Amino acid sequence: MKQVGLYLMIAGIASLLLNLVGYELKILMWVDNWGDTTGWAIRLGAIVVGALMFFAIKEAPEQETQEELKEES
Repeated sequence: MKQVGLYLMIAGIASLLLNLVGYELKILMWVDNWGDTTGWAIRLGAIVVGALMFFAIKEAPEQETQEELKEES
């Protein structure tokens, strides 16, 4: 899930920057269908949600293998 948040945040930032120079990511071309204000809200929302997912979700600790357990004892 942490990677999904990172990708969402990157896509939002890329969409925001490209929109400033008149371009758009093909996958996010639909965000301006409801107007510029809604498009900006969706882009900023993607950045915020992506950042929350990336920074709030902790990675699951890796389980120790049997070999590591034997080496410790």
